[in-house]
Amino acid sequence: MIKIVTIVIASFLAMSLFTGCVQPDVHPDRSKSSSFWGDLTNVDDVNMSDDNLTESEMMMTEDGEEFKLERIAFPTSEYNRLARSGKGTVKGMIYVTDAYDRRVPGKSTRLYLNPVTSYSEQWYEESYIGGYKMQKADSRLFNYLRFTASDSNGKFAFYGVPSGSYYLIGTVKCGDECGYDSVKNIRIATKVSVRGNQVIQQDLTRMFE
Repeated sequence: MIKIVTIVIASFLAMSLFTGCVQPDVHPDRSKSSSFWGDLTNVDDVNMSDDNLTESEMMMTEDGEEFKLERIAFPTSEYNRLARSGKGTVKGMIYVTDAYDRRVPGKSTRLYLNPVTSYSEQWYEESYIGGYKMQKADSRLFNYLRFTASDSNGKFAFYGVPSGSYYLIGTVKCGDECGYDSVKNIRIATKVSVRGNQVIQQDLTRMFE
């Protein structure tokens, strides 16, 4: 009888020990991830000014908003329909060229994937193509952007991209290599589309003046 009681007590203690253990939360090492959604980083870490980067549709602009092109209302329903996870890949190289096709790579520069919506289309047509400065963007946009950085040769990659269409955007800093007296930021944007687990090869390039 004593032996049976001892076995029961031992079994009870073992069950309590295992069921009482709580596994610690596991957080991914973001330093090893080459691309991530905007809500996984700090907005202050990203240069979003009109003069320094392609993302003039975003948050940080200088004074004088009243003299800039007014944005359309943020289309919440469009953004709510966007997928937040996927298996696609977008990779390539960012660089500028001269008339002789000599390349100047965008070294260690930040790149963006911005989902194509009526909101981003306005930026692309009016700001990137048209050259107009635009008013400060709705802060909610930041949560739908995807970021990565190029290496020292201008190569970049985005992984885990959801199906959809995006503006691929980046900036190349160029000075003497481009014949400029001081360093200039040359912004580049193009549209890419991803479906399923596709691997899209898309260079981001333009000729400098």
